[in-house]
Amino acid sequence: EVRLLESGGGLVQPGGSLMLSCTASGYTTTPLCMGWFRQAPGKEREVVASTYTRGGVRAYAKSVKDRVAILQSSNSPNTLRLRIDNLRVEDTGIYYCASAPTGLCDGSAHSYTYWGQGNQVTVSS
Repeated sequence: EVRLLESGGGLVQPGGSLMLSCTASGYTTTPLCMGWFRQAPGKEREVVASTYTRGGVRAYAKSVKDRVAILQSSNSPNTLRLRIDNLRVEDTGIYYCASAPTGLCDGSAHSYTYWGQGNQVTVSS
């Protein structure tokens, strides 16, 4: 059974940074795609960043592109870490890790098969 274990998030002040981590387990081979999505209250789920586990970012949300860093390791290809700097109130939402064994690894939630439980991120002073 594939599982995605997420950590990080919580309450952060505007202008601060956060780090989210996700590790996928249960795969017999390394999944091709891993990504982070988020969902704000009353809004649709949107991509934050989607990546190839072998390296490379496939898509970024425009609202975070200049503030986000994706951390991947060839030693731990099933782990994906996301750092967002200069947080804004509009970054508030539930952040989900997602993975897919194959596919386009694009910014569409429909391209992903497995999802984490979601971590709440609240940006507020």
